Amino acid sequence: MKRILLKLSGEALSGDKKTGFDEATVREVALQIKQLVEDGIEVGVVIGGGNFWRGRSSENIDRTKADQIGMLATIMNCIYVSEICRSVGLMTNVLTPFECGSFTKLFSKDRANKYFSKGMVVFFAGGTGHPYFSTDTGVVLRAVEVEADVILLAKAIDGVYDDDPRTNPAAQKYDKVSIDEVIARNLQVVDMTASILARDNQMPMRVFGLNEKNSIVNAIKGDFGGTEVTVVREG
Repeated sequence: MKRILLKLSGEALSGDKKTGFDEATVREVALQIKQLVEDGIEVGVVIGGGNFWRGRSSENIDRTKADQIGMLATIMNCIYVSEICRSVGLMTNVLTPFECGSFTKLFSKDRANKYFSKGMVVFFAGGTGHPYFSTDTGVVLRAVEVEADVILLAKAIDGVYDDDPRTNPAAQKYDKVSIDEVIARNLQVVDMTASILARDNQMPMRVFGLNEKNSIVNAIKGDFGGTEVTVVREG
């Protein structure tokens, strides 16, 4: 593959602490990203904000404001992970859909492609820049815009199940599932808006557990143990 877009769960980056960062976890992610870059793969990264803020669970804050706080949480995450990536020898840049002073650069496809061509890891922070859209929608949107070959979804759970394995021990994991079935059964790989966007733009996804050893590299070229979400249209 020439270009991938990696979605990291903010909660997974916090390790056992459930909030903030677990530096050992983030450094392991950075080393795996470095291995992909050294193999000639262009890597874009989107990070959720769940280790700092889950706005939709707040009942006392206006939804627009809650989502804006969530966007800022993703920017903090991207700046932090970007710096850990730099500490292991990678070049990085953080792009946002709105101005953040000197903290980030304003997103455009041309700018992203320029950074990719220079061997940089490009972080897409701030979601879509609008409320009512999740980082799920943001990652699919950016993947489509920059013409990524696949989205890698690194989560706290190791794949796609027919039910929530945290509450149902009998839940069965899929090795492979079509995006049509994901939508029809509301399997919540990503939210419904993102699922439809992925289907309409034929964007495949691979879902796996971030905390499994070498999971990001394996999702591309090793023993992939997660779930492959295909975009082949049924019928």
